[in-house]
Amino acid sequence: MDSLSQLFYQDLKNGTGAPEAGCQAMAQRLANEVQRICNESDRIQSSGDVEAWAKSLGKHRLDQCFKYYNLGSRQGRVELHSTLSAIVYRYITPPQVQTSYPARLALIEDFLQGFYVEALNAFRRENQLGDRYQPRTLLELAEFMAFSERYGKRRIPLPGRRSQQLIILRAQTFSKQQPPEVAIDIEQATDYGGDGDDVRPAASHQRVREEMIAQADDLPENSLRGRVVEELLAYLKERNQDECADYFTLRLLDLPTHEIEALLGLTPRQRDYLQQRFKYHLLRFALSHHWELVHEWLEAGLETNLGLTAQQWQQLQDSLNAKQARLLSLKQQGIPDGEAAKILGITATQFQKQWTKLLEQAWEIRNV
Repeated sequence: MDSLSQLFYQDLKNGTGAPEAGCQAMAQRLANEVQRICNESDRIQSSGDVEAWAKSLGKHRLDQCFKYYNLGSRQGRVELHSTLSAIVYRYITPPQVQTSYPARLALIEDFLQGFYVEALNAFRRENQLGDRYQPRTLLELAEFMAFSERYGKRRIPLPGRRSQQLIILRAQTFSKQQPPEVAIDIEQATDYGGDGDDVRPAASHQRVREEMIAQADDLPENSLRGRVVEELLAYLKERNQDECADYFTLRLLDLPTHEIEALLGLTPRQRDYLQQRFKYHLLRFALSHHWELVHEWLEAGLETNLGLTAQQWQQLQDSLNAKQARLLSLKQQGIPDGEAAKILGITATQFQKQWTKLLEQAWEIRNV
């Protein structure tokens, strides 16, 4: 082993519990990769310190590998899937087709399965491995997952001194190739409700939503959370708030602010404006259009006094005027809004505005 691969080997031995042979093989592959990059880069060659560049590139790749190694096989896959899904989300839309949120996630799943195959072939080719090579140990899997992330983020030169990430170019090509019927087919597949032993649709259309938001168990509250997510995205789409929908999706993935800005191509100021616009629509969604669903998810429905403690509930009661108190009483009795509006002698629109205002008061008291 040369000095560079020996350095990487020591880091791997210290940072993982992997067998010595596996660490040596990976260290050599890593050394070969960074040396090739350094040899092909005019900027690095003219820097006067090629060795420092090689060590820096190698450390960056080792850190990526350690991240996936420490996450483990399952969570590492979830992390990689979420990272790549966030990058391609806004580009996976068949032309002239208005896909639903589940259908788009199913398309992303199909696209990424093909992309992983491409990444594996590239990994074999660039490291001179056989056609049958498969990562089998945790260290090898971590190495491949780190490579897949870098491979997808490679900048590809385009005309006009522009460049684009490789995975985005692949996603755009994939999306253009989808026939209009594919969205309907995928929606039917994702809605499949057959017996547990029949896995024909599930085998090709796994439920990506749980992976994207790292939901490991199919608990009732998670299912309700999924309904809130879908309804909110549909609400935003109906109002042509695609940027807010993209922002919300990236927030679900728990990405840092600077990554969200980079993925959406926004400056910090533009991202802040988008965030405020999203919050406005979120409040409108939560306090008027779908208040029952949101409050059920928050366990803050009428049956639980809007999620208020006894003291907070009394505080709300004391803040209401006579008409508001009557309105709240009618809602608690389960009287339909139209009938309740007639009892109060107001229009349906006025009734809705008064109810939204009351919910806002409860929201403020609950979140003090």
